[in-house]
Amino acid sequence: MDNSVIKTGKTVEEATLAALEELGISADMADIEVISEGSEGFLGVGKKDAEVKVTVKEEAEEADEDDTYYGDDESFEGDAVTEAEDAAVNFVAEVLSGIGIHGNLDSYREDDAIYISVTGSECGSVIGRHGETLDAISYMTNLIANKHSEERVHVHLDVGGYRKHRERIVISLADKAVAKCLRSGRDVVMEPMSPADRRIVHFHLAEVQGITTHSEGVEPKRCVVVSLDNK
Repeated sequence: MDNSVIKTGKTVEEATLAALEELGISADMADIEVISEGSEGFLGVGKKDAEVKVTVKEEAEEADEDDTYYGDDESFEGDAVTEAEDAAVNFVAEVLSGIGIHGNLDSYREDDAIYISVTGSECGSVIGRHGETLDAISYMTNLIANKHSEERVHVHLDVGGYRKHRERIVISLADKAVAKCLRSGRDVVMEPMSPADRRIVHFHLAEVQGITTHSEGVEPKRCVVVSLDNK
């Protein structure tokens, strides 16, 4: 297998996921270099796709992967210490088993949060476009976990390191929006994002002096607007 590949896509995220899928690795096993973020062009003319180079980390190449198949005779190995965590882990395992995904699952609980991480070589289909499939599975997993808990719990589900990678991309986009807003003195409307991504932007920019954020629009086109704080 080649240890690096260059891919293009409509967005950096799309190109990165295509590269990861071709290499058969997760984001935490890769070094990701953004060659070009692409451009919209003017009135659609001169539009360029984003381009990334993804390279397998040396330690990932040397590692002897021990993938477990989520089938009838196999199960995820998790450290389920509460009924809610056990139910959440089992639900994720059943979903992935149903679509024939290979990988490993780990979980742990901290206060009112349950963290579930899935790693493997065929996780791309679980993520979906802009994480939509992952968000849907996360939503259902939260419902299942809370049915088995007297206190409110929140499940954080990550597949192939997507959440961490996406968070870095969203924070970078937020920082660029702030720079543009400060430079132009005008509101900057960011690209439509999922509720999870919008929360990342709001939280990241909450402490930035002179800047305020709010959301506008209707799902799935709801956007974060970055504005100057005139107070």
